[in-house]
Amino acid sequence: MSAKANILAKLKKSLEGTTPVVDDYDESLVTQPWSYAPEQRIARLRQLMEAVHTEIHLTSNAAWPALLEQLLHDRQLPSLLIAPTTPYGQRFAEHCAGREGLPTLKAYDRPVEEWKDELFNDTPASLTGTLGAIASTGSLIMWPTREEPRLMSLVPPVHFAILKASEIHDNFYEIQQKFQWAAGMPTNALLVSGPSKTADIEQVLAYGAHGPKDLIVLILEDA
Repeated sequence: MSAKANILAKLKKSLEGTTPVVDDYDESLVTQPWSYAPEQRIARLRQLMEAVHTEIHLTSNAAWPALLEQLLHDRQLPSLLIAPTTPYGQRFAEHCAGREGLPTLKAYDRPVEEWKDELFNDTPASLTGTLGAIASTGSLIMWPTREEPRLMSLVPPVHFAILKASEIHDNFYEIQQKFQWAAGMPTNALLVSGPSKTADIEQVLAYGAHGPKDLIVLILEDA
């Protein structure tokens, strides 16, 4: 028997003959102070995220590709990394198809070992979706997948993230219940509130130390 199995066996045996205590946890303690009217959620999220240097743009499902094109042009970004099989990746690729003068679209469609140098040294921006957001903390919820791996939002200096306004939730407890994390935690759920930052050096806050220097969120306000 391995050490791990031995420890687990001892823990299980220690519960023999005991009676479980009824869970009478008052969930209002972590929900009531952090609940907002639907019309307040965007404003709350925006206030907190802009306070840590996140750039927020309100748009619609119809208009976001044109807005993203303009933002890429304004920042003079020569290329954009997309996940070609996701809805947002497909949509922007269709928007750019057959047009000249637009940034080059790079597809994350092969193992990172095959193009690590290009990803880390010659990929200035990326586009990803989100799983939603939390108004109480000003955080995006990201759940990397095989189609849209973590490196897409971690490596490029500029990260564009698309968020549906209808998926902005009040608080973290609400997220845990909706996605049933108690029954099975995701392997790599992320809460992202802004571009990377650190104060390790002389306690001076610096942005872009170990990840994107810029986080740009496009909030889709369609009902």
